[in-house]
Amino acid sequence: MVLPPIVIATIQSAVLAATSNLLAQGLTAYQNETPLIIDWVPVFQFVIYSFINVPPNFLWQEFLESSFPAYHISPTAAAVASAAANDEKALEQEAKEGKLVEPKLNIANTAIKMLLDQTIGAVVNTFMFSLFIHSIQEAMTRPLGTPLSYPDKSAQYLFSREAIDYSKVDWTGVMARSRAEFYPIFFAGWKVWPIVSLINFAFIESIEGRNLVGSLAGVGWGIYMSLIAAR
Repeated sequence: MVLPPIVIATIQSAVLAATSNLLAQGLTAYQNETPLIIDWVPVFQFVIYSFINVPPNFLWQEFLESSFPAYHISPTAAAVASAAANDEKALEQEAKEGKLVEPKLNIANTAIKMLLDQTIGAVVNTFMFSLFIHSIQEAMTRPLGTPLSYPDKSAQYLFSREAIDYSKVDWTGVMARSRAEFYPIFFAGWKVWPIVSLINFAFIESIEGRNLVGSLAGVGWGIYMSLIAAR
């Protein structure tokens, strides 16, 4: 059974999100010169966020590509030269070899997609991340000691009935914290994602490939966001 591309992209992103959070925990332990004790709760939170966030972003990328295709078909230089010289034999030969036309990067469409992705897309993703992470952290407040003495304590908590309780969430406070950290995260993202976006739109043709490139770049970004979420 072949999974739909959107499902594959979501699973890939979830695995990389878990990886980035584990790396962030390792980095924090190294910086603090403390033993690494894996806390599975934030790993779970980042994986859940991937499952919620990736499908609409996948559809967003599909919309951008269908509305502003990255490539358009253009005559090859050889075909133009043959046509200018009225060389029908050369044109016939180029047609047999499939050299009459070639895909060319549409610079205007690429610029439009980058602009939309790094404004509308970035605004929505930045705010939704903060809203999600702060709300689920409050919903998963634990009656466990800090730091956790064993990884199995966090795993045990995840399977308890009290693991997630959104009735404990102070939504006013969540909104306030999300607004307060919006601009720092947004502008930090502009140091990374425009480059990733350019590579994706200019050189990667498939939506699946673009999502994979974004997810791989997102490992480093995920470490940064994990450190912010752990404050």
